[in-house]
Amino acid sequence: MACDASGGVLATAGADRKVLVWDVDGGYCTHYFKGHKGVVTSIIFHPDVNRLLLVSGSDDATVRVWDLMSKKCVATLERHFSAVTSLAVSEDGWTLLSAGRDKVVNLWDLHDYSCKLTVPTYEVLEGVCVIHSKSPFASSLDSYKRQKGRKKKSESPAIYFITVGERGTVRIWNSEGAVCLFEQQSSDVTVSSDSDDSKRGFTAATILPLDQGLLCVTVDQQFLFYSTLTHSEEMLKLMLSKRLVGYNEEIVDMKFLGEDEQFLAVATNLEQVQVYDLASMSCSYVLSGHTGIVLCLDTCVSSSGRTFVVTGSKDNSVRLWESESRCCIGVGTGHTGAVGAVAFSKKLRNFFVSGSSDRTLKVWSLDGLSDDTEQPISLKAKAVVAAHDKDINSLAVAPNDSLVCSGSQDRTACVWRLPDLVSVVVLKGHKRGVWSVEFSPVDQCVMTASGDKTIKIWAISDGSCLKTFEGHTSSVLRASFLTRGTQVVSCGADGLVKLWTIKTNECIATYDQHEDKVWALAVGKKTEMLATGGSDAVVNLWHDSTASDKEEAFRKEEEGVLKGQELENALSDTDYTKAIQIAFELRRPHKLFELFSELSRKREAAEQVEKALHALGKEEFRLLLEYVREWNTKPKLCHVAQFVLFRVFSMLPPTEITEMRGIGELLEGIIPYSQRHFSRMDRLIRGTYLLDYTLTGMSVIEPETDAKEIKDEPETWPEVKDSGDWPSPENADEEQEQTLEGLKEKASSKKRKSRKSRDRAQKKVKETAYTKISAISLQA
Repeated sequence: MACDASGGVLATAGADRKVLVWDVDGGYCTHYFKGHKGVVTSIIFHPDVNRLLLVSGSDDATVRVWDLMSKKCVATLERHFSAVTSLAVSEDGWTLLSAGRDKVVNLWDLHDYSCKLTVPTYEVLEGVCVIHSKSPFASSLDSYKRQKGRKKKSESPAIYFITVGERGTVRIWNSEGAVCLFEQQSSDVTVSSDSDDSKRGFTAATILPLDQGLLCVTVDQQFLFYSTLTHSEEMLKLMLSKRLVGYNEEIVDMKFLGEDEQFLAVATNLEQVQVYDLASMSCSYVLSGHTGIVLCLDTCVSSSGRTFVVTGSKDNSVRLWESESRCCIGVGTGHTGAVGAVAFSKKLRNFFVSGSSDRTLKVWSLDGLSDDTEQPISLKAKAVVAAHDKDINSLAVAPNDSLVCSGSQDRTACVWRLPDLVSVVVLKGHKRGVWSVEFSPVDQCVMTASGDKTIKIWAISDGSCLKTFEGHTSSVLRASFLTRGTQVVSCGADGLVKLWTIKTNECIATYDQHEDKVWALAVGKKTEMLATGGSDAVVNLWHDSTASDKEEAFRKEEEGVLKGQELENALSDTDYTKAIQIAFELRRPHKLFELFSELSRKREAAEQVEKALHALGKEEFRLLLEYVREWNTKPKLCHVAQFVLFRVFSMLPPTEITEMRGIGELLEGIIPYSQRHFSRMDRLIRGTYLLDYTLTGMSVIEPETDAKEIKDEPETWPEVKDSGDWPSPENADEEQEQTLEGLKEKASSKKRKSRKSRDRAQKKVKETAYTKISAISLQA
């Protein structure tokens, strides 16, 4: 990809052999160029925005110049014999530089597209950059040439350019005479032992703007930043200012470095040790010298103040490095197998111990080291012992330098007396190989971590097992003491980091930040910072946050008390707007419900609620809808939820509601329950219509209707007995009058009974209806 000087046009090219030009703002293709017969490997716009030219290089060994105005290929440059990997244009805009894997740089005249010069570099090239006259690189070269007494020719101006390639070195060339003005003496590229020659060196280079130097990209995914050239009396020098590592491969060991532990030394699947600056996590420098992969390392600060690093490698040797000079000052040979464990002296710091796959332990003396670091000295072994039956995986030296402990694949850990390596005790009990050993900083005991998924603590006096920690689901690869020997941190092949309390045998924390085996664990002696690394090529830094967490919790609790008091004051002042805001800040949904419930019972509820809601932000509205969703699921709280929901939807436009984060999920939880509440209220209202109909129908039945029916009935005379007892004429009227009075009294009694019966029925219907309404309300 390439972008033009204006920034509005983008060109892309690739394996489809096509070159496309895009309008960045519009997002559409403006040009479609086809002509290359191979993969397009490089592309560049002409730096002059008025000259609409696009140049592309391909692995068909051709360079094509495209005119953006006529949309045609104006020139095909054929002079290379291999893939063209990089293109550059001179400062004046009339010379094109093309570099290829045929180990030459061709200079082309853009007036007539002829080849002006061919510069042989004798190196497969991957990048070429033109140095402008105002660049610090050019000024350094000019001053160096003046110091050497070389004068520039007054003809055409010379073109300085930089080339990088398979050698992994930066070289600067002058077009006048095609001479190399500068070449790095040694490569800064880390090379893996299993990579072939085609995978070494740089893959790209560019000069950064604003005089920030040169940036080179390596095959193993590293960014190397070079500052400007500095020249001494005899030579030029290019300083490596920063190294960014993009991929660490498998991390096998690491240790903190320096008096203040501001650096971290890391051993990966390389022959070099990378030293990282913890402040920026950039690779400060690399320790190169081993011919095999570095398997282990240890660090210390000597009594004289010098910082040492010792490394063990697959090349069967140990090397001693000085951090300040970044040079190897001692080499120890004698092991017949890969050195898998090293450990420095803890107290005197005048020796270190190494363990190898040849099953032997060696004690190396640091006596006789000089300040002259030009040539490394040959280290001498003070004591050697055949320690185990299988490979030695780990070593640890006691805090008083009197003992050393070794852990091996033969399932045992052995404690030896220094400096003669006399056996003290053998620790037996693990069912798999021992991967890590360490002495307690406060007690006479040793901790071991094994492939049987356990961690054990042993007494040195009799070799008895004091404690066993179980919890890892795979092999425990590293374990270390923390907080003055009261805690243990461990890591294993399950990718977990666990923190244990020794007193209770309890795992108090488990951290899952790695995706593969955790091989390396480093503990800072001063800061107690942790560093872990493993097969996932990730380095994680950990710090103790116990005090800060307690302080943060106390601060939040204090703020909560103050806010709670403000909430009570707002409630006492009936300032619902402020009370709702404080309830939102405190994240108290229950208190918020009480406020809305109290507001919903007031006459001016709508105004109060809208006033309170207007003060909320978009995120608080989303939180409110989450609360409403929860309230809406409970029938006892749904009326307040629907009241608030109606006010929110009445106040906010739909566009703002749809822009809320996660609004779709919230509405999916609100709609079904709202439909259920609506159906229940609809049934309740229809039920009240039945009650109204029943009461209305019963009030139509008037008591007078019974009396009228009684009056219309024919008069009923008393039954005459067969004895012939007829009423006498003189008292016939009196008896008839008595009979009528009885009938009236009987009718009145019937009327009263009918009224009482109707009242009882009406009362029973009312009680039944009200009981049903109450049951519905209670159910709601």
